[in-house]
Amino acid sequence: MSFTLNVNGTDFEVDVEPETPLLWVIRDSVGLTGTKYGCGIAKCGACTVHVDGQPVKSCNVTAASVAGREVTTIEGLSPDNSHPVQVAWKEHTVPQCGYCQSGQIMSAAALLARTPQPSDQEIDAAMADNLCRCGTYLAIRKAIHSASQA
Repeated sequence: MSFTLNVNGTDFEVDVEPETPLLWVIRDSVGLTGTKYGCGIAKCGACTVHVDGQPVKSCNVTAASVAGREVTTIEGLSPDNSHPVQVAWKEHTVPQCGYCQSGQIMSAAALLARTPQPSDQEIDAAMADNLCRCGTYLAIRKAIHSASQA
């Protein structure tokens, strides 16, 4: 089935089965590989993107369900990596292995869009579904606080 997806402000005509997970359409049909596959059951957050500004796990959302909506991936968050969260991630050297970081950044950006000055508890709650095998949670929280000041 063919339908149009708006990803990072650009319309893409995709020809996939409607139940295909958005993650695979973003990676395989659109060609953007910043969104990562982690668990495939919406538990790790590596695949987090924004749909109409809200963070969603793209492995657990069908591509057809987001037709006509705005999808933003890590590549579309900022064309030059100048989003305050991306800057704070670099300043605080958050990534270690880096695999989960695009999902972490997308969740943090959505948090700051709805709660510009989050408390530690609000950060922890918003980021609870994003796992980091390297354990950079304290650096993530510090970077989110830093980005909230930008």
